[in-house]
Amino acid sequence: MKQINVGIIGAGANTKLHHIPKLQALPNVSITAVCNRSEASSEKVAKEFGIRRIFTNWQELVEDEDIDAIVIGTWPYMHEIITNAALLSGKHVLCEARMAMNAEQAHEMNRTSKCFPHLVTQIVPAPFTFPFDQEIQSIISSGKLGDLLAVNVTFNSDTFLNTSSEMTWRENIELSGLNTMMMGIVYESICRWFGHAKSVMAQSATFNKVKVFEGQPKAIEIPEHLNIIAELHCGALAQMQFSSVTGLLEHNQEISIHGSEGTLHLDLKENCLRFGDKNSKELTKITPQEHKYNKWRVEEEFIGAIRGQEKIKFTSFDEGVRYMEFTEAVAISSRKGIKVDLPLNLNK
Repeated sequence: MKQINVGIIGAGANTKLHHIPKLQALPNVSITAVCNRSEASSEKVAKEFGIRRIFTNWQELVEDEDIDAIVIGTWPYMHEIITNAALLSGKHVLCEARMAMNAEQAHEMNRTSKCFPHLVTQIVPAPFTFPFDQEIQSIISSGKLGDLLAVNVTFNSDTFLNTSSEMTWRENIELSGLNTMMMGIVYESICRWFGHAKSVMAQSATFNKVKVFEGQPKAIEIPEHLNIIAELHCGALAQMQFSSVTGLLEHNQEISIHGSEGTLHLDLKENCLRFGDKNSKELTKITPQEHKYNKWRVEEEFIGAIRGQEKIKFTSFDEGVRYMEFTEAVAISSRKGIKVDLPLNLNK
């Protein structure tokens, strides 16, 4: 089995929690280099995980001939430039979600990947619904719900508006782009069940005007409360709310699917899936069957694809482009007060 050498660019929380240890646990896979935001933080990660080399310049890591694949764990503002450079240097790419700052960058990443079909490209997938995806897909395809009518999504905080905290990178549009709270992750998840939206309408609000980021005041431009109505290709109408200001909200992370014959309800906070049909008096808990894709296996899938043992299921660049188009459509709709059709026409 051929040795695969991996370089890490951006060793954030998810990279340290999942990507580094799970890649290191795979046979004949070695993480040989890391480049973080500073030399000191690179050295710290290298020491913690026994990584042999550090780079202070990510371009040099990408161009290193001993490295076969790159894991990009940076914030979204670096995803496009590093991905394209890595592909041009003949490296496979595993890129942290969200895919990019906006749809244009996502399309550019995808176009570049098409020029190198022998290289594996993968976006780290939304994992919250992994334990339930196969069961939900099975119930929908079996017809137990009947015609799909409505989808209600709530993914809110249970905290009040915080006016004194420092800005996080997720609130900084220069680093995160149009990505808003958990919208992209949740949308990606439900697309596994229904397919994508054909149009969106959105309204949003920010309540903090300015926060401090790394010692500098910056305007808040990413919404802190967001309402979306999306028409899905399956015929259902989806109502989605994301908020960081809904203090003490108890049922704040849930998805309900309503059909002509039945209802499915997923409580993400309690990790509980329930179903009921017209003959039921209440929803009944369902225990999903064990399945290959019920659990996190991102790193295993990435290496397996490089070795030609499987294809990328979660999440391809093609799929990433579509959720980034949804993200941008929500931003356009909110800004202009109009319905936006999908897919986007980026030439307008």
